[in-house]
Amino acid sequence: MIKLKTILQCNWLYIILLVFTISYVTIQTTIREYESKLKDETELSGIVIDMNIKTDKISFVLKSREKIACNYYVEDTLKYQNLLGKHIKVTGVLKEPKNNAIPNTFNYKKYLYNNKIYKNFTVDTLEITKEENIFYKIKNKISSKINENDEIIKTYLNLFILGDNAYLDNEMYDVYRNNGIWHLFAISGTYISLIILILSNILKRLKIKNLIIYGTLSYFMFLTNFSSSVMRSTIFYFIKELTKLFNIKLSNLKILLLTAFVILLINPFIIYNAGFQYSFLISFTLIIFSEKIKGNYFSKTFQISVISFLVSLPITINMNYEINFLSIFLNLIYVPFISFIVFPISIISFFIPFISHILTYCIYILEFSNKFFNNFNIIMIIPKLNLVFILFYYLWLYLFFVFDKKIYFIFFSTTILFGKISMKIDNYYHIQYLDVGQGDSSIIISPHKKEIILIDTGGILFSNYHLSNETITYMKSLGISSINAIIITHGDFDHMGEAINLVNNFKVEKVIFNCGEFNELEQALIKVLDKKKIKYYSCIKELNIDNNKLYFLQTKEYNNENDNSNVIYTEIDGYKFMFMGDAGVNTEKEILNRYNLTDIDILKVGHHGSKTSSGKEFINEINPKYSIISVGKNNRYGHPNKEVLENLENSNIYRTDLDGSIMFKINNNKLKIET
Repeated sequence: MIKLKTILQCNWLYIILLVFTISYVTIQTTIREYESKLKDETELSGIVIDMNIKTDKISFVLKSREKIACNYYVEDTLKYQNLLGKHIKVTGVLKEPKNNAIPNTFNYKKYLYNNKIYKNFTVDTLEITKEENIFYKIKNKISSKINENDEIIKTYLNLFILGDNAYLDNEMYDVYRNNGIWHLFAISGTYISLIILILSNILKRLKIKNLIIYGTLSYFMFLTNFSSSVMRSTIFYFIKELTKLFNIKLSNLKILLLTAFVILLINPFIIYNAGFQYSFLISFTLIIFSEKIKGNYFSKTFQISVISFLVSLPITINMNYEINFLSIFLNLIYVPFISFIVFPISIISFFIPFISHILTYCIYILEFSNKFFNNFNIIMIIPKLNLVFILFYYLWLYLFFVFDKKIYFIFFSTTILFGKISMKIDNYYHIQYLDVGQGDSSIIISPHKKEIILIDTGGILFSNYHLSNETITYMKSLGISSINAIIITHGDFDHMGEAINLVNNFKVEKVIFNCGEFNELEQALIKVLDKKKIKYYSCIKELNIDNNKLYFLQTKEYNNENDNSNVIYTEIDGYKFMFMGDAGVNTEKEILNRYNLTDIDILKVGHHGSKTSSGKEFINEINPKYSIISVGKNNRYGHPNKEVLENLENSNIYRTDLDGSIMFKINNNKLKIET
């Protein structure tokens, strides 16, 4: 024991552990490659280890020979609300998870891979073969008791007791995220400390008090699916208690390093988990600079809020590509309110349901005040940061904290500004055809981001999800905060359904409509434009873009929306581009009669490759070198049409359903293509 005590107190041990951990994590997560052992199985058996229920879908993780992400579409979802922990047999179709089709957005395939899941399974039939064990049975009982409450209580009890945010609606999630307080809904060290305090007071006369606390915390990790923040807090507490038991004097910093070592040894892929990154980075910084945090409660809370904001800034930026400076002050309000009022009342109301009306009132205050503050956010969009920038940022931040000189604050403020400006130093024209499924959306970005033109927005008619959220994320990752013009080729939902969401998220200079009467969708957009005092035009002939012009070739009015599509022609650095919208063969004939267009370099193919467009005569005349077809994977329309593909056989065809987003970069008459 004396030798162990001596070893644990030596500084060199932690240097060795650090080197070993970095090497181990690197080998496991980057050098080694893992793949599924499953091939074309149509029947699987295993145990359900995680799940959440939507209105018409159950998503769960099945642990069979390996973990598989399963989706089961069923009308009576309540029938399966206690599926967790049960042994089941399912039949269905095994699929490859999808990568992100738009750069710098959420990568579902990578997310699953980091959770050791390599396949998706669409379930056709599900049969329970064996009931759950006692641990899952208790968890199901807790979940059922939570879900007996009304919608709002159920949402927050799931957050604070099970660590499950699946029930929180997208609007409130965005509000909390924008306000920079979303981290307060992760079950953190403060909440674990409260649980320990409550149990210690209740059990203070029992000799087995500590064993009950250890057991409760261990089960709580299981209850919250071993969330990174709960694991960090609980394992830290266990190690600290062990050092007390064996009279080993270790600093909190060393205990934190041992905690990180244990967690990463168990699961090296957790290094990519944002909760893990936030939790350890902030804890590490607060421990190092704890002596500098002085003053009364409010002064200390403010200092902690500032330090936490600054040290987590690179993670926040590379997740959201924006920062909200108001979040520093909002944390002063909501850290005590959520930690010492909402969270404890949530726990108590689970056991004593009749006080849930107090929780309802607290939640009302929480949501109403956050929506109010969300109107006054001080947002700064910052592009994706590279590793060199991040390293310099932390170096300067360290110098600022250690030497306490204002000059170092100027240094890292300049670093942030440099990161924003550096992304604008780009001499290329970017013409990008975004993968928005069965729809259209293209972006033209001039050198140094002087002009941003968005042609169509995409849109999914039957969906509560904003398809353009990924477009917004991507544009923010480039440092784009405003759009010079949104061009609507025509008023179909798959071309303009996301326009209002984009207008609400960016500063938009003007919107261009096609010829013809405005339909209901266009009128709804115009109401928003009028409210925001954004200019809009229709049936125009040309539009200036940097040193070029966009020419609108279609000015004749037809009796259908598709043929009334804006057809756009432009030349960029010697390359000819055409965007066809959903224009059909009638419009194509008119264009051939009116204009002399030959040897088009890049053609945005009309109407997603439908047989109503891209007639042989038109394609032969314009003779496109590259043809872009924006089309949804396995779409119900059968796009692109076989005949159209034959018409384009002399062209290099790119398809968003096969290639994802397609990017053309042009500089000094040189063209680069990325997919």
